[in-house]
Amino acid sequence: QVQLVESGGGLVQAGGSLRLSCVVSGSIFSVVAMAWYRQAPGKQRELVTSITSGGNTNYADSVKGRFTISRDNAKNTVYLQMNSLKPEDTAVYYCYADIVRRDTMLQYGYWGQGTQVTVSS
Repeated sequence: QVQLVESGGGLVQAGGSLRLSCVVSGSIFSVVAMAWYRQAPGKQRELVTSITSGGNTNYADSVKGRFTISRDNAKNTVYLQMNSLKPEDTAVYYCYADIVRRDTMLQYGYWGQGTQVTVSS
């Protein structure tokens, strides 16, 4: 009923830029908050950045000044602009959303399928 679909991943050179998108669809009453996580091979999934419905944002120290999260409420879409990419940014990036379902009016957390970002040196 509720789906998150990421796009925009790919292969880039160190110092380059990439923009990820995540579109939310389904039985949605409201999107309370959205976030981007990433997971590198053999490592734990980590929170990269988040944004609330009110527009408050948080960033992991490792991406501050380089990554920017934004949202388009009309399109139920969140973006991750990644600049000055480093090889250590290489990971599968996952979109996450806290959503109040229209049918039940209950809040649940949902994950996207992930998109691969590879940064070459």
